[in-house]
Amino acid sequence: MEPVTCNRFHVRTMPKTPTIRDVARRAGVSIATVSRVLNAHDRVDDRTRARVLEVMQELTFTPSFAARRLSLGRTQTISVVVSFLTRPQAAERLRGVDAVLSDSEFDLVFYNVEAPDKRDAYLRKLVDAKRSDGLLIISLPPGPLSPDVLASAGIPVVFVDAHSPGLEVLPRVVGDDLRGGELATRHLLDLGHRRIAFVGDEFESPFEFTSARDRFEGYRRAMEDAGLEVDSDVVALGAHSRYEARELARRVLEAPSRPTAIFAASDTQALGVLTAARELAIDVPGELSIVGYDDIEAAEYVGLTTVQQQLFESGRLGAELLLREIEHRSAPPPAVELEPSIIVRATTAPPGEGRA
Repeated sequence: MEPVTCNRFHVRTMPKTPTIRDVARRAGVSIATVSRVLNAHDRVDDRTRARVLEVMQELTFTPSFAARRLSLGRTQTISVVVSFLTRPQAAERLRGVDAVLSDSEFDLVFYNVEAPDKRDAYLRKLVDAKRSDGLLIISLPPGPLSPDVLASAGIPVVFVDAHSPGLEVLPRVVGDDLRGGELATRHLLDLGHRRIAFVGDEFESPFEFTSARDRFEGYRRAMEDAGLEVDSDVVALGAHSRYEARELARRVLEAPSRPTAIFAASDTQALGVLTAARELAIDVPGELSIVGYDDIEAAEYVGLTTVQQQLFESGRLGAELLLREIEHRSAPPPAVELEPSIIVRATTAPPGEGRA
């Protein structure tokens, strides 16, 4: 039988991906030391750190994020729950959050809430340490979930722009809506206005929001301090919408005794008031002064006088606070308070002659 001759062939194998064990072996250190270098731990001397980093470069070692998460006992994820994500106020706060966390080691997961049942489901689910390392809740009271339950959760929970009984047991960043309402109204009073209307959200909300009520309370106090009564005919409440605010403003402006100024509880609603004034051929600010609240990007564009509540800054500070809480829980829980300020632009002026 003739022998069978086979042609020789070569199998080309893919180069082996270097591991943390390979780095430790070549650098002459333990795996734990390499892990400490990866995690920027301060328990590594400078010479050892430099040697490990040099070997990593030589081997073109890329750390496994999954392995790193396991070694740290973390998910390397932060959850952000925000109400009405598409509103400009929320977007500006999230810009502040992103400015802090975009270059961090954490992945961001956003959860948009537009109904109370969704908020309740998210909060119950996201306090699980297997899902994230920290929870940032923006412009949402906790609802039926007790603040004490959130405070004792396995992960840090930080609130931004939420006013609710019991939240003092949690880290938080808060503004002062009552003070902001006073600032807006006093600005108009100082200009000489006496008949000042208020356009804002309904005070009762499924989410138990407090901002419109607190801003109205600031408006009422400023009026009373000036010796003026708040006339129910010039208080118009409705849904948070530019179009709804336009209709509310038309109702107020078409009344027999027209106000010379309107304080709107948000810039979004102030834009609706501006539209109503334009449709009724009412000159702003000659015949009508308008003040908004928030200082969103559009406010500067249209020259709107408004109350600045530091939206970007509140998101930035909330994210920084959460990072510190992830590293070390604070006791007592810190609270950062932001002061509002009045930004005067082109929509306010002394009342026109014969209109005071």
